[in-house]
Amino acid sequence: MKLQIITYPDKLLKAHSKKVVTFDDQLHTLLENMFETMIESNGIGLAAIQVSHPVRALILCIPDEEGNQLKENTLEIINPVIHNPQGATIYQEGCLSVPGFYEDIERFESLTLHYHDRHGNESTLEANELLAIAIQHEMDHLEGKLFIERLSYNRRKKFEKEYKRALKEKKYS
Repeated sequence: MKLQIITYPDKLLKAHSKKVVTFDDQLHTLLENMFETMIESNGIGLAAIQVSHPVRALILCIPDEEGNQLKENTLEIINPVIHNPQGATIYQEGCLSVPGFYEDIERFESLTLHYHDRHGNESTLEANELLAIAIQHEMDHLEGKLFIERLSYNRRKKFEKEYKRALKEKKYS
């Protein structure tokens, strides 16, 4: 079932997500619905908070060389913790909760991620490039942050002005 993605400036996006303690069918259904929502929305990642569930869960599915996002390649990441972040890289990010806007954001180039899978099993993942960037982007959501908050003051003001104008144009079209 496709879920509704909440968008900026919805205050729920500022909430800190709570640790998942029960790994049950309800969590599994949420993860499956998140996958469907992410794919239908042309995203590569989605945090539970973006679909109004303030729990520390996210999914990622980086497209393969042909651009396919296969369900079997999806990472379901519960209660993630980043260790050993290294390097710096800049990537133009977008967000399903801030539709239509893309900005260059600086992130760590590589990291080690400790997390649980849907059954509560502990896992470790070494991530770099787009996967590392996507992990950091989605984990920001779990902390109540959006990528636009990483912009410089001037770029953030420019974004706010453009976003308000886009919302107004959408309202009257």
